[in-house]
Amino acid sequence: MCSPCQGFTYVIGPWPGPYYAWPVLGGLVVGSVVCAATLRRVTARAGGDERRRVGARVTVGAWGVLVATPLFAVSSTMAVAVYTLPCGGRASDLGAVGLGIVAFLSVLTAGWCLVALLVPRVHIEERP
Repeated sequence: MCSPCQGFTYVIGPWPGPYYAWPVLGGLVVGSVVCAATLRRVTARAGGDERRRVGARVTVGAWGVLVATPLFAVSSTMAVAVYTLPCGGRASDLGAVGLGIVAFLSVLTAGWCLVALLVPRVHIEERP
């Protein structure tokens, strides 16, 4: 994006661009399809309810890490790019803060999903 500011033209923008976006999008699509197929297989297999619950929790945890990681990377990169625009003003500051909040929440989500992936029995309640 070219934006004139203070007599100069800046060629910078907050979006990472198609060079990075298409591979990330492709990875998310392939990973989501694999996770959906795995969930279908886990829920259809024979075995106890506890075993299926643990398998589903691990699959959902893996998908959460798959989604939260690129979300953190893109939102933090965009927040820095928006914040460093010289003529952004208050709107760009609010956008950077919003993107920073999204980055923070994606880190929390990735942590929760990582625990669900590595220690799935922690999240499952005792059932009689």
